[in-house]
Amino acid sequence: MKKLNLKYLLACLVIIVSLFITSGCLLPPVDTTPPTNPPPATSTANPIDPGWTPPSTDGQNQILPSIADVVALVRPSVVAINTEYTSYDIFNRPFTQQGAGSGWIIDEDGLIVTNNHVVENADSVTVTLVDGRTFSAETVRTDQLSDLAIVKVNAGNLSAAKVGDSDALRVGDWVVAIGNSLGMGISATKGIVSAQGVSLSVSAGQTQEDLIQTDAAINPGNSGGPLVNMSGEVIGINSIKIAQVGVEGMGYAISSNTAQPIIQQLVQQGYVIRPWLGVGLYTVDQYAVLRYSLAIDKGALITEVAAGSPADEAGIQAGDVITGFEGEEITSADDLIQAIQSHEIGQSVKITFWRGDSQNTTLVTLAESPPS
Repeated sequence: MKKLNLKYLLACLVIIVSLFITSGCLLPPVDTTPPTNPPPATSTANPIDPGWTPPSTDGQNQILPSIADVVALVRPSVVAINTEYTSYDIFNRPFTQQGAGSGWIIDEDGLIVTNNHVVENADSVTVTLVDGRTFSAETVRTDQLSDLAIVKVNAGNLSAAKVGDSDALRVGDWVVAIGNSLGMGISATKGIVSAQGVSLSVSAGQTQEDLIQTDAAINPGNSGGPLVNMSGEVIGINSIKIAQVGVEGMGYAISSNTAQPIIQQLVQQGYVIRPWLGVGLYTVDQYAVLRYSLAIDKGALITEVAAGSPADEAGIQAGDVITGFEGEEITSADDLIQAIQSHEIGQSVKITFWRGDSQNTTLVTLAESPPS
């Protein structure tokens, strides 16, 4: 029995060894040749310039001025504006609300530029300088159409900002927005000029013209603050931001060249003089067509007519729909406002309008807009 087991074990060992030998043929052969080093590569190319050296970086000019220097220059001219105004709840009970915005000093004797929507209808307006001093507004003058306002405080020797030429801007120029962002104090953001001469409808019957588009972050509270160039000059007044899902870096500022004449009139006269028709307007839509049984589906619906106004003297009535102005088609309230503003005070213009089912024309002499 033991002899059989031994023979069996020897047979198994022979089989195992043969398997190892057979499987070895699947492995790559081992190279036993000793390694040799290749000869060094040689170049036959001729040198281009044996004496050439890289350009020197000594005296290289800085491409952009420091943004910190720009902020340091302008920041003393930027103010935080806080407002209080009365609102009413669903039971018509009054309560006080607060608002925050920005402004900038245009004159050392206390003249401050801001947006109309920052101070409009406010019961109180408070201005805080960068050094912490606080002043209550003595006078507020606003212009809703341009969204600009002037706030006067009783202070002197203030740090007035320098105003630049917005027409000299180019798309791609660096700009800095400075203001009371989120009502948390004066801060700065940087960006570039993304577009110029932008027109944007901001509400029914109101379109902002000649806006500067920038990707500098403009947040609630920045409204009314300055947009400045790299020389620290105010070239825009931050006013609008498009806040939608999927939209980034689309803020808008009123150009300084558009704002300057309006600011001057607000300071010198207290209001802005423009050609005036003397009507309230609503853009015709499906609701208006059904509500007033209109015969047309586009135009500027007259909602009210001021007594003694040019429209009143020309026989225009509430409920009429203006569809033409000096041969130009009018399809909305915006169209009519822009048409009026493009003409002169004292100029007679031909207006086409619908009353019920009949089309009519009349001549209107545009007058000077009265104080708000």
